[in-house]
Amino acid sequence: MKIIPPTFEIIGTFDGVEMLKDIELAGRTCYKSEAGITEDSAAAFVRRLIKRGHESVVEHGKATVKIICDRGVTHEIVRHRIASYSQESTRYCNYAKDKFGNELTFIRPYFWDEDGDKYRLWQQTMQDIEAAYMKLLDLGATPEEARSVLPNSLKTEIITTMNMRQWRHFFKLRTDKASHPQMREIARPLLDEFKRRVPALFDDIK
Repeated sequence: MKIIPPTFEIIGTFDGVEMLKDIELAGRTCYKSEAGITEDSAAAFVRRLIKRGHESVVEHGKATVKIICDRGVTHEIVRHRIASYSQESTRYCNYAKDKFGNELTFIRPYFWDEDGDKYRLWQQTMQDIEAAYMKLLDLGATPEEARSVLPNSLKTEIITTMNMRQWRHFFKLRTDKASHPQMREIARPLLDEFKRRVPALFDDIK
């Protein structure tokens, strides 16, 4: 059994400067103000669009992120419908195979002290689940049958592509204090990374 923290990786091209230029060109088409484009006009123009609520224009930008988290968190992520998802499948992945280290991997519940009773109970339960999963496979169950005992804490990987308007909506919901703690654990540092790469699109989200 392995226990790991959640992580993320932005994959593919994510050039914030070029993205803002593309969005500016699209936005200025609406007003036929292309003559106002300069080398450094994009960020200010995009901030004005957002302030006016003209966010359909920012849909011309997109980003793809690989998120490693527990399956409970991905159940919340995929509720954002204007997106494309590709997720590790427990139907087809046989965790008893060598490429998975012949073990299950779980995401650490950071909200419990690792020296506390709650964490120890969780850890023991995960060990019991791993033993049951492996036993079911030994008894001839297929991976899609054996997965019936797998918990929300199971590690999964999901590739998520959203346009920038949807990412803004995602961050507004999933970094809020009302969001699930493990959702915030991944969403807040991801928002920080988006702010670093393209601040004009995300600096207004606190």
